Amino acid sequence: MSKLIPSAAKLFSGTSVITKAAAPAAVTSNAKYSTKSESTFEIKPFKLHKLDKGPAQSATLTAEDALKMYEKLAALRRIETASGNLYKEKIIRGFCHLYSGQEAVAVGMRAAMRDVDTVITAYRCHGWTHLMGVSLVGVLAELTGRRTGCSRGKGGSMHLYGKNFYGGNGIVGAQVPLGAGLAFAHKYRGDGGVSFALYGDGAANQGQLFEAYNMAKLWDLPCVFVCENNGYGMGTSVDRSSASSDYYTRGDYIPGIWVDGMDVIATREATRFAIDYCSSGKGPLVMEMETYRYSGHSMSDPGTSYRTRDEVQEVRQTRDPITSFKEKIVSAELVSPDQLKEIDTKVRKEVDEATKQAKSEPEVGVEELTGDIYYNNLEPYIRGIHPDAPLQHVNVVPRN
Repeated sequence: MSKLIPSAAKLFSGTSVITKAAAPAAVTSNAKYSTKSESTFEIKPFKLHKLDKGPAQSATLTAEDALKMYEKLAALRRIETASGNLYKEKIIRGFCHLYSGQEAVAVGMRAAMRDVDTVITAYRCHGWTHLMGVSLVGVLAELTGRRTGCSRGKGGSMHLYGKNFYGGNGIVGAQVPLGAGLAFAHKYRGDGGVSFALYGDGAANQGQLFEAYNMAKLWDLPCVFVCENNGYGMGTSVDRSSASSDYYTRGDYIPGIWVDGMDVIATREATRFAIDYCSSGKGPLVMEMETYRYSGHSMSDPGTSYRTRDEVQEVRQTRDPITSFKEKIVSAELVSPDQLKEIDTKVRKEVDEATKQAKSEPEVGVEELTGDIYYNNLEPYIRGIHPDAPLQHVNVVPRN
């Protein structure tokens, strides 16, 4: 095992060069701006498991942070709208799982995370990829299978990666033990980082999750297991699939927190608490983010055979993470409606331009078939379709 530990740490530190997202541009015009610098908001009470104290029940938000968070929420929603349209045009092929409705989970978590922290998630990963530093073109071009995609167009919708972002994983629940491994690397290296391993309620009954829980607690790894409970695992409701749907308690001996995943401020504060908890040597934590997805499980699922259209519409009207956040910050006079309209226009333009580029870029050539299979390839050849016809391994993307 002593030989495996340094290897894991070395692998953990290796990252590929990814097209970076530009810093949010300042929105300037003659629109009326709010002059209030910050405001305090009450948060829906958290539910706690084996914790004497949880995150604060109120949080202060600055005008600058409010604008940044709104822009990211709008960007994620727009990315998924574009993705859905590209799929319907048959430009995106294969599987495609949309995140619309769940944006507050990712945006709030990312707002609290530090550069040293790592994330691994399932296949509903387009928005997370962008939040972790990949440009709009890098995300959308990967979905269309083009060379400017963050995985050179070879990964597609379920396999997007960036610095400190380990996917995008297609096997249900398989990312969770990997997330525990990332936490192990953080602890081994002593860098103070925390690993966030996200999974859905549909994966919450997987045996490998409980194995990962056990190892993480045995070694007190700085890992936050985040269950994004959107109510349905494919087409099966949580009440039909789980004997206990209190997912934040399912770690048993691991403390847990239930969070309103439709409130971006609540998810930010819960993540701040989780980072403080795990980075102080107390071991892992389980967080349940109660959220909702508007689309079907994937693009092949209309999402109406196991729930009513009225149910979806009610959530849109009463709990939408973007609309509710917009109402909060406008009524608190942190921002003005004109500012938010400018952001909406800016985001729409940027995503439309990125979509156009993602449709026009070429695919990689066949010479990259064996490119970057290994970080450090110890053998010069890769087995082809026939044992007597090996292929040469090539390095395409420079490594840091």
